[in-house]
Amino acid sequence: MKRISIIFTLTLLLIGFTGVSAQSKFEKDKAAIATMLDGFNTAAANADFTAYFNYFADESTFIGTDATEVWDKKAFMVWAKPYFDKKKTWNFTSLKRNIYFSKDGKLAWFDELLDTQMKICRGSGVVEKINGSWKVKQYVLSVTVPNDVVDKVVSEKAALEDALIKELKKH
Repeated sequence: MKRISIIFTLTLLLIGFTGVSAQSKFEKDKAAIATMLDGFNTAAANADFTAYFNYFADESTFIGTDATEVWDKKAFMVWAKPYFDKKKTWNFTSLKRNIYFSKDGKLAWFDELLDTQMKICRGSGVVEKINGSWKVKQYVLSVTVPNDVVDKVVSEKAALEDALIKELKKH
């Protein structure tokens, strides 16, 4: 009986330590992703074109606030280059961030509320660990709309988006 008790206790300790080490690994990756996202935002604020786009994986997508803004990395670079050249980029600061992991820890996804020139926006996306560094695979920037003013916002954008809706329904 004493031997079974010792084996049981050792098994519980081993399971506990395994859980803690797996949790610690994700905590380190979570910190690394948070640092990467802060650097990503800082590179944009500093109009550092090379640094900013080095945060993206070669095969990645940026989805902007306008319904027509869906770019692969190369197309986004072409679109953004004039803004970086003129030092007229964006300055986003994370207010609140959540990071989640796939079971194997190879992929993570995040959402964050951002302080921007457009007031609060939401950045969300998927990151992948590539050659030891976390890279953005997909980034989505959304403008948040408080529920109390959503009807006003819809009214304001209706004329602009009705034509786009008709065009998209054709395809």
